[in-house]
Amino acid sequence: MTIETTDAATRGPRAERAERPARVERPARDIRTPRPSAKPNGQWKVDGTAPLNANEEWKQADGGLAVRERIERVYAEGGFASIDPTDLHGRFRWWGLYTQRKPGIDGGRTATLEPHELEDEYFMLRVRIDGGQLTTEQLRVIGGISTEFGRDTADLTDRQNVQLHWIRVEDVPEIWRRLEAVGLGTTEACGDVPRVVLGSPVAGIAADELIDPTPQIDEITSRFIGDESLANLPRKFKSALTGHPSQDVVHEINDVAFVAVEHPSLGVGYDLWVGGGLSTAPRLAERLGVFVAPPLVADVWHGVAQIFRDYGYRRLRNKARLKFLLADWGVEKFRQVLETEYLGAPLPDGPAAPTPATTGDHVGVHRQKDGRFYVGATPIVGRVSGPTLTKLADLVEAHGSTRLRTTPHQKVVVLDIPEDRVESLIAGLDELGLQARPSLIRRGTIACTGIEFCKLAIVETKAFATAAVLDLEERLDAFDLPHPIALHVNGCPNSCARIQTADIGLKGQLVTIDGEQVPGYQVHLGGGLASQDRDEAGLGRTVRGLKVTADGIADYVERVVTTFLEQRDAAADETFAEWAHRADEEALR
Repeated sequence: MTIETTDAATRGPRAERAERPARVERPARDIRTPRPSAKPNGQWKVDGTAPLNANEEWKQADGGLAVRERIERVYAEGGFASIDPTDLHGRFRWWGLYTQRKPGIDGGRTATLEPHELEDEYFMLRVRIDGGQLTTEQLRVIGGISTEFGRDTADLTDRQNVQLHWIRVEDVPEIWRRLEAVGLGTTEACGDVPRVVLGSPVAGIAADELIDPTPQIDEITSRFIGDESLANLPRKFKSALTGHPSQDVVHEINDVAFVAVEHPSLGVGYDLWVGGGLSTAPRLAERLGVFVAPPLVADVWHGVAQIFRDYGYRRLRNKARLKFLLADWGVEKFRQVLETEYLGAPLPDGPAAPTPATTGDHVGVHRQKDGRFYVGATPIVGRVSGPTLTKLADLVEAHGSTRLRTTPHQKVVVLDIPEDRVESLIAGLDELGLQARPSLIRRGTIACTGIEFCKLAIVETKAFATAAVLDLEERLDAFDLPHPIALHVNGCPNSCARIQTADIGLKGQLVTIDGEQVPGYQVHLGGGLASQDRDEAGLGRTVRGLKVTADGIADYVERVVTTFLEQRDAAADETFAEWAHRADEEALR
């Protein structure tokens, strides 16, 4: 909940490499060294490239990008039964395809069944939308694919993608043809690869933007997405770039992120962050303390990606994210390796970006730098549909625009609206279930896919979160909340909905009530990313033994918000997160 304020590889031309900066002398640094390990970690530059587990074996035997030809020539002809198991459970991800959960399998069986027992003969298909940038033509194509091939399913994700469901392998080649005809695709939308590059939803149009990151995003995607040399990373690699002072790309939880900053002598460029990620072992990214000039962003991004490829831990997949390497190395060693082994020259020291002064979800009406307006709208928990997307494309064009953006907050932003058409657009958005002036609870609630489609989920999310939002809109209507309160709902411990960085984060699990197991959630309180209400990101607090049943979300949120309002230090303008970290456990139950 937040307070209202009024393709990839084919999209951009290959940008030219900039000259390296002159060497800048700096004092010597102390370099942290990881403790010796009894077993090799599978670091290619340390232990060699011999695979240490079955996953690494099949990735080396035949890379994930190679499966496209088999999908088009073999599996689309032979159907689901013809798919090789390793391709099905591994390489398909490199093209944005996961098998979805078979209906009727309860959450208690998620951890006990094998993948083939959990999965249906249909796929989730993730459409990759780097920077969240869409045209109405592209949106209409996605809507049409959803309607014709995906039973009208469509979800806006918190990675700026659109996910479709009920996709048959027989239809995938035609879907690819339609997407690629309008500059979209699914290349490396999943898998152990560079995932979608998050970008500011208001890139190039916001009046208060420091720099437009679109050229840097285009160079990264045109040079490196689909590049075989980066198609076998230890695990996923998430990126984000923003030029907006709201820091609107959740940079603290990405593997690599570039945040716009003005250097006192070098002008506007980027502050580099590395090593963020949540899941079951959350860790916030850290600043390397360097300034990256815009022409060098793609090379620096490539350097960080190569460090992950060459030094990342591959033996155990639960330790195979960049955050574990950074935790062992520390920022000083990471910076030294980046500069000496991969860039060949040092980067200048740089300042940190200031605390955001505005919210980063861009909901509401905002003036663009050209005098027109952009309008941010929210569905309930990211759930839309094929017809909704198609009608949205029609609505945007009827109001004189052909551009819109998805956001890392499961929102959509319509660009380039003349002032005299804003209210008409808002009325049309309302009819589609996309509110530009939503309640605080609707605006701040996000949810992952949940047990409806996800094989990893234990609990349903979208339906329970939607019911809670509708209920809380009535219950909290009379409350005068001093700050936004974000509610994030996740169906398992993997935190796709960022539960540890929400005011109220709910992690799906089975809860025992009167001796019977029912769907429910563990509660995390007081997390958040840097925003206008907090100087820096922080993880939420887990209250021992605090669980909420799936049908009790509204009851709990109402109860804890009421207690907060009674106990908060109004004179200090205390936020929910600040209160949640100081309150005694009894007050949080």
